[in-house]
Amino acid sequence: MTQGTHEDCVPPWWQDAVIYQVYLRSFQDSDGDGVGDLAGVIARLDYIVALGADALWLSPFHPSPLHDGGYDIEDFTSVHRLFGDLDTFDRLLTQAHRRGLKVVLDFVPNHTSDRHPWFLESRATRENPRRNWYVWRDPAAGGGPPNGWRSMMEGSAWTRDPASGQYYYHAFLPEQPDLNWRNPEVKSAMDGVLRFWLDRGVDGFRVDAVPHLVEDDLLREDPPGELAGEGLPVQAGVRHAFTSDRPETHAVAAAWRRLLDGYKDRLLIGEAHLPAERVMRYYGLGSPAFHLPFNFVLLNTAWDARALAAALDQYRNLLPPGAWPNWVLGNHDEQRLASRIGREQARVAAMLAFTAGGTAFVYNGDELGLEDVAIAPHEAHHPDVSGDRDPQRTPMPWDAAPNSGFTTGTPWLPLGEANGARNVAAQDADPHSSLTLYRRLIALRRAHPALVRGRFRPKSGDGTVLSYEREGDGARFLVTLNIGGDAASAKLGEPCELLLSTQLDREGDRCNGELILRPNEGVVFRLRPS
Repeated sequence: MTQGTHEDCVPPWWQDAVIYQVYLRSFQDSDGDGVGDLAGVIARLDYIVALGADALWLSPFHPSPLHDGGYDIEDFTSVHRLFGDLDTFDRLLTQAHRRGLKVVLDFVPNHTSDRHPWFLESRATRENPRRNWYVWRDPAAGGGPPNGWRSMMEGSAWTRDPASGQYYYHAFLPEQPDLNWRNPEVKSAMDGVLRFWLDRGVDGFRVDAVPHLVEDDLLREDPPGELAGEGLPVQAGVRHAFTSDRPETHAVAAAWRRLLDGYKDRLLIGEAHLPAERVMRYYGLGSPAFHLPFNFVLLNTAWDARALAAALDQYRNLLPPGAWPNWVLGNHDEQRLASRIGREQARVAAMLAFTAGGTAFVYNGDELGLEDVAIAPHEAHHPDVSGDRDPQRTPMPWDAAPNSGFTTGTPWLPLGEANGARNVAAQDADPHSSLTLYRRLIALRRAHPALVRGRFRPKSGDGTVLSYEREGDGARFLVTLNIGGDAASAKLGEPCELLLSTQLDREGDRCNGELILRPNEGVVFRLRPS
């Protein structure tokens, strides 16, 4: 593992960081309208600090019709009235920085809302100066869409504009027309968006849907998903050879990196749902691009010791020289961690993510062991091709008050009775809770830098056991994880001290040679210096 971008310099803040994702609508409501807002985040900053996080990443808060949870933006440099205003954002930024917290924003460059002034101008006439800011094409020779490209939300990726007779392209919803990233004016305008927020003091961006920025200019057809194509992403039943991960995308990402490098200590994160070998290209091809292309290995791998060992090995082997690893267990688009692998294994997964080395991401509520909430059809806000995303976006439970302290009004989504019982106040007082475990894991990695940036040595494991050693700064640690529901033997090979168990009840134990791991237990041992 590399030790930083420049060997003799202080490593950038984000390398040691735990970054906490705040899904704004569901974090804390401050005004009783049932929707989380910026003032609510300000009220809960001390909770994020107490967790041990170093930064918070905010989901979009810009003006939007909310067809896609705020990712359909009609003004990139303003704040939706549901969430507050620019003054409130500035106050949040100031209060976060006073507490030592960095603030990372979502940047959504692939598309705008169809209500954005740019698109309203673009569709006004074929001669409008902003016509070429979006992807417009004539109908096919026999009529109908220009080709058979499919949207990520199912159906055609083309929508006809009756006034002009042309079609515009949208990788997602028809209400989200794609910007034309071959147009230098678009690049310049979006650079202005980045500078607007950087000049206000934000510490970085998580860039949404990066691979979709550029499409094939020849309009070649994507093959069906069942056809072989080494390394090509398959989404919505189509193998996206010509509508995803095009070569021009990397030049755009490199330009963003150059822009951010003009500011001090800024971070660029990229969301690329691609096979691992393609994700690695987003660290940069020739020129640096993203500091951290999201690593979704732990989201996409079967929860099995051998499969996880292979996935960790592949990810590390694929990392380019100088690249920094990161680990993601969940986010607003994925099934909740505890629902995906079970609440006990979710604790083991947290130990893995916090000790495998590099930057760690936490989705708000996963530290509480929250699970997906069943949403009735009449309550759903975001049904799409991947299924309803609302179950993992339900509000944070803070205490035993009505609506679990999230709002004094009617919550925009139900909290769920089981999640309500797992509220912050209840777990704060419980020394064996999931919240307590997260706090102790984050404190452990902060106390022992070898768990973040030390050498990673995989160890052989039997059956359901996944083990690896971390070494650095004269310290050695062994992490041993039971990825199963039965007791398992951990071969230690030498005397050691047990520092932390996911079950939080036998720290300080000393052991020689072998330890019997209980079902669903992970442990961190301190070994003798080599």
